[in-house]
Amino acid sequence: MRDTFGYQTVSPKQRQEKISHVFASIAPRYDLMNDLMSFGIHRWWKTRLVHKLRASKNALIVDLAGGTGDVGAKIYKSKGTSVIIVDASKEMVEAGKQKLDLPLHWLVATGEQMPFADNSIDVITLSFGLRNMTDTDAVLQEINRCLKPGGQFLCLEFSTPVFWLKPFYDFYSWAIIPRLGAFVAREPAAYQYLIESIRKFPNQLELCDQFTKAGFGDVEYSNYSFGICALHHGKKPQHLKEHQLERQ
Repeated sequence: MRDTFGYQTVSPKQRQEKISHVFASIAPRYDLMNDLMSFGIHRWWKTRLVHKLRASKNALIVDLAGGTGDVGAKIYKSKGTSVIIVDASKEMVEAGKQKLDLPLHWLVATGEQMPFADNSIDVITLSFGLRNMTDTDAVLQEINRCLKPGGQFLCLEFSTPVFWLKPFYDFYSWAIIPRLGAFVAREPAAYQYLIESIRKFPNQLELCDQFTKAGFGDVEYSNYSFGICALHHGKKPQHLKEHQLERQ
């Protein structure tokens, strides 16, 4: 996906610039659009991610591509642990800071280059952001680098729905969402890209394979809303040998 922007062919640099523009333009109405597009169901999906997360009170959790902080806020309220929200868009981060009055930590950084030491983070979460990063494989490797041995990675992302739902889902995606983007966010092109990016993203099993290749063990996924969304989960092995044995 590093050479595409939706269905357009672009350079990696152009992709990064275009995606930065998308999120800068929709930041003020991003949360409202999420509620409208998903009829509020995205909140339940994110709650499921938080329930899957296992962390002690002393854990350090990073919510990557955390945007305006809705997932980070859920994690903090549920687990009471330290949460760092990392996002490449300073506009999204500023919108989140203005919205939330919680002791969250905020950083502007890309998923490909996070400012954390090796083996320093207990849990990394990523919700609806992996498909918007320039180099998916590099991001997964970077997440693995930052996690402590045994650390969790949870990734919530749009995926491939069951066959009987696909015609209805396609109609809603192509006919309704860009119009919502035009009416509410005044950015139809941004939401056209977001729909195209979902179609270009790997399906459930393909993403599991990418997790494994990046060094994660115990890789599994759960479908939500008949596969419209999927939660992928992996752990950084305690020892390299564990991962090598799993792949044999």
